[in-house]
Amino acid sequence: MWEGQARSARREIAALATSGLGVEALHAAAIEVVDRIVASDFTCWAALDPSSLMMSSMTSGRDRIPPELEPLLAETEYVGDVPNSFAELAQHARPVARLSDLPHRDVVGHRRLNEIWRPLGIDHEVRAVFSVDGDCWGAAGFVRSGSDFTDRELEFLTAVAPAIGAATRVAVRSGAHGYRGGAGPSIIVTGANGEPRAVTAAARSWQDELDQIAPGRFAVLLQAMVTGTRAAAGGTFQARVQTASGGWALMQGSRLISDDDESEVVVTIEPASGQHLVGMLLAAYGLTTREREICLEVISGHTTAEIAGRLSISPHTIQDHLKAAFAKVGVRSRGELVATLRPDDLTPSR
Repeated sequence: MWEGQARSARREIAALATSGLGVEALHAAAIEVVDRIVASDFTCWAALDPSSLMMSSMTSGRDRIPPELEPLLAETEYVGDVPNSFAELAQHARPVARLSDLPHRDVVGHRRLNEIWRPLGIDHEVRAVFSVDGDCWGAAGFVRSGSDFTDRELEFLTAVAPAIGAATRVAVRSGAHGYRGGAGPSIIVTGANGEPRAVTAAARSWQDELDQIAPGRFAVLLQAMVTGTRAAAGGTFQARVQTASGGWALMQGSRLISDDDESEVVVTIEPASGQHLVGMLLAAYGLTTREREICLEVISGHTTAEIAGRLSISPHTIQDHLKAAFAKVGVRSRGELVATLRPDDLTPSR
């Protein structure tokens, strides 16, 4: 029976993908589709930047967890030692994981369960990631009290996850162009607990825009950036996030040298340019690894001969890859390719 339900859900989600919805509107509609089969007390879906696996948007179901718990929930995604994080699941062949399937010691000591769900009277969690063509475009968590999630519910989620990933990719691709600009570069200095210590006026305007999506969204994203930056081996972390206007912003975190156990982190925010979005767009159009490499060379203004020398492949092979890339992106020339993938790029193609 669940096979038929999964087929029906995939058809509905595919229809949503062609309706021109933005990512959050798409996820809100898909939540209703999935909720008919997999009921939950709370569900939260995130669009993920496939490059960094940073959450770029979040959409809740009918009910939201208390806002004061959202920064802690974001922190458990990036601290690196909480099982079944979205980043961990994105690396697995199976896209769905049930909390109760973890070893008993991991369940007993599970931070998200003990610090967030059990205080709300919830004991059961299942998480899913939405990947397509090797890139992870989104993820979702489902929690409920009472009975645990069943094997059939997990099978249903496994069956529909790729369709949700593909739909999310389409929504990203259609919404990534034409960023209108914003408040400009801004700086936030955070303290040991991730709290803002100093915020410029420009950063305040970003906070206002991001909080239009949901109250406290800025604080959640800031906490995620701080946690990701501290966990990064190189001390830097960046991600693209979507704004209330439908555009994109680039958030970058850097650890400061400090004598404290927890160093301060500086987070900057600026409008995401075509250069910042190009990697995401290359993935959104479904280009292969080699096609992405060649497109990046073209965007950089290199000739076929130069690309052949840099990548150690023949000019004929380059043309074959470009022909395939043109078909996927829906263009007919290098100039059109650059204009589509880098709409703000003014460098003429060769």
